[in-house]
Amino acid sequence: MQRHTAGDTTVYLEHSGGLRLVRDRMDRIDVEYSVYAIDRKACIDLAMVVREAFLEDLPYTASAPLMTVLDVEEIAAPSYYPDDESREHMYGGEVAVYLTATD
Repeated sequence: MQRHTAGDTTVYLEHSGGLRLVRDRMDRIDVEYSVYAIDRKACIDLAMVVREAFLEDLPYTASAPLMTVLDVEEIAAPSYYPDDESREHMYGGEVAVYLTATD
């Protein structure tokens, strides 16, 4: 969060892990998302929009010329983690994104 400006509503996405499931055919990438906002309701509302975009909109989309998002699974629903430094509200969750090679 070196470029985060306190008071700006912000969404961060961070790679948090993953693994190769099927040799040369399918990968799993874990992504944590963090939403910061001054207003708590705005923060959770935006976190739920991010969650819905991952779970409902991302599956079956092309993510790269040779990869397709096969599915997205929720690892952790948005939870409240207030930021002690900036005194902002923060909700964070995590998803697993399953990528498959296209033929």
